[in-house]
Amino acid sequence: MRRVFNLNDKWAFSKEATAVPSQVDKRWNFVNLPHSWNAIDGQDGAGDYFRGTAYYAKAVDKLDLPEAECYYLEINGANSSADVYLNGKHLAHHDGGYSTWRVNITEELQRDNLFVIAVDNAANETVYPQVADFTFYGGLYRDVNIICTSASHFDLDYYGGPGLQVTPAICGEDAKVDVQVYLTNTKMGQTLKYTVYDMANQVVASKECDDAKVELEIKNVHRWHGRKDPYLYMLTVELCEDGKVLDNVYTRFGCRTFEIDPDNGFILNGEEYPLRGVSRHQDRWGIGNALLREHHEEDMEYICEVGATTIRLAHYQHDQYFYDLCDKKGMVIWAEIPYISQHMPTARENTISQMKELVVQNYNHPSIVVWGLSNEITMKGDTDPDLLENHRILNDLVHEMDKTRLTTMAAVSPTPMESPYLLIPDTVSYNHYFGWYGGDTSMNGPWFDKFHKLHPTLPIGCSEYGCEALNWHTSNPVQGDYTEEYQAYYHEELIKQLFSRKYLWATHVWNMFDFGADGRNEGGENGQNHKGLMTFDRKYKKDAFYAYKAWLSDEPFVHLCGKRYIDRVEDVTKVTVYSNQPEVELFANGVSLGKQTSDVHFFYFDVPNVGETNLVAVAGDCKDESRICKVEKFNEAYRLKEKGAILNWFDITEVEGHLSLNDKMSDVMATMQGKLLFASMFAKFLPKKGEKMMGGFEMNDSMMSMMGGFTVLRLTGMVSMMGIEFTKEQLLDLNAKLNKIKKPKKK
Repeated sequence: MRRVFNLNDKWAFSKEATAVPSQVDKRWNFVNLPHSWNAIDGQDGAGDYFRGTAYYAKAVDKLDLPEAECYYLEINGANSSADVYLNGKHLAHHDGGYSTWRVNITEELQRDNLFVIAVDNAANETVYPQVADFTFYGGLYRDVNIICTSASHFDLDYYGGPGLQVTPAICGEDAKVDVQVYLTNTKMGQTLKYTVYDMANQVVASKECDDAKVELEIKNVHRWHGRKDPYLYMLTVELCEDGKVLDNVYTRFGCRTFEIDPDNGFILNGEEYPLRGVSRHQDRWGIGNALLREHHEEDMEYICEVGATTIRLAHYQHDQYFYDLCDKKGMVIWAEIPYISQHMPTARENTISQMKELVVQNYNHPSIVVWGLSNEITMKGDTDPDLLENHRILNDLVHEMDKTRLTTMAAVSPTPMESPYLLIPDTVSYNHYFGWYGGDTSMNGPWFDKFHKLHPTLPIGCSEYGCEALNWHTSNPVQGDYTEEYQAYYHEELIKQLFSRKYLWATHVWNMFDFGADGRNEGGENGQNHKGLMTFDRKYKKDAFYAYKAWLSDEPFVHLCGKRYIDRVEDVTKVTVYSNQPEVELFANGVSLGKQTSDVHFFYFDVPNVGETNLVAVAGDCKDESRICKVEKFNEAYRLKEKGAILNWFDITEVEGHLSLNDKMSDVMATMQGKLLFASMFAKFLPKKGEKMMGGFEMNDSMMSMMGGFTVLRLTGMVSMMGIEFTKEQLLDLNAKLNKIKKPKKK
């Protein structure tokens, strides 16, 4: 029988070593796995975290291992390249930091053994990812095991797979289940015993034979139906000889049908099943990506609480344990490889090997419905012949390996709707941030309507949308202020636009949790992307979390927004309540301010702000409380002051009815005086339609619309990345000139 011996305890670790050690160096640090060496410096900003080679060493006595004929070292995650040495001999090299891989160590195993694993997350041109908005944590950050088995065993060499592939097909009320096993060193007379169990542990199908490929039948099959009914069967396969089990494998699987319709969205088992959910990165504050099982479980609990029906597991292969949780909880999954941001002609083979690992290792998960080819890979344009060929190769590869699922990809926002690159996969989604990175929230729905009209047979979804929020607050939220209030407003608007368009095959909020992005220095807390519905440490659910819970969850609740925004200066302040109940009543110091109903789950109350006010929101049997306090002067602790900013938006003089640096470029350019002013300042710097701009993007209609959504102040900050610097005096002078121009009349 197969035995798995865990090796997580007490590895000697060094970032300073320059060669493979011949023995455990007691001067090194000792760590337990999972472990990442960037758990701190990969989350503090400046983009200066350690990227290079580090060494892990561990002595193992063979007598401590279960007795077996064959031994494999199994590494479930080493980011991003790694080399294995046993007793000084180099045995294997692997490129790709997010998948399982194994090394046959049988011939090299001695009585006393020294394992050394050299892990390298340094920049290179052959392994993805190299450019992306997240930290590439180095380390042995998942389990390391030794698999002990017989000489005849289920395959352990093919792309880290389980040696077992299950393909269910619904046939009326029953299911045909094709099972393929892969074997090593088999002998005449050996047999295979296949058994399928239901969730009550009752045998529902079985067969004993010597065939590596069989068809089993499940009568009156119970379908896997997402969050509503995530029913799973268990398949075990035993390799036997003379009545003795030599090796065994098992997997859970689900029986379901699905399709993605360009007009009606996702259809599960013949029923429309809207995919509305979140994206997830795998890291945590102070831990990096070295998660324990309880971390995965807690993440899943929060995603279930918000009411999501789908998760985009970005931008790489996640832990097998989390895919298992997705099966168990009924999440519909988008799984992808880290072919992201910057196409590298020298790394095509790595996209192929990572895709093979993703599909082989995850084929049996019923939760997965699409394989993602790439993310925002056209940052420098969508016409590179090598990029297009790379995508066609991946698309064909996936369809050859898996006849049951579809392909997809996430296109960066400025990608032209007419791009031939969009026609390669079966479905496509876009990453759009209208209302945050330029543009306006109102642009999102109409953009998708235009795409749907242009491509009526191509399923379209929204793979990323969101905006950043920290513990900053205001009663007058504006784009780019990083307040919890603007994030809540943004998601209210996006929910109403996206969820009302049933043709969108899936929508995924970016992101469920704040995550490490060491190159970011913004929002007042460096080293993180703060678009999460929850904080990086999972301690606080931002108000936007409850906006989604109001739309997606069946669990009755009511939530008062603004709990961290207590001190307020206005005499009457707006208080927002979210609930999935039809009616909400708000009380201020015990006095009812009235009842409201809403068909969008958002309720807005005007509350007199005098002294200290205790607020209580009641919806059915649900209740939530908060408080506000009247102050004469705005609490500066609520206001973001950007480190190193030339000018903050609240330092800008505004004149009633006139323009300022805080107005959008589209409003400025809607006036003749504004056009003349900016023609003299920016014409020679900003690219014209059809020309290339920073990052290789072409200036097209979509990009021009986005730029029109930026305030003048944010745009001056953006052009600084193009080498155009403004002084504080220049900006104040520009603001004074804008103050003399009347705002255009709203149409």
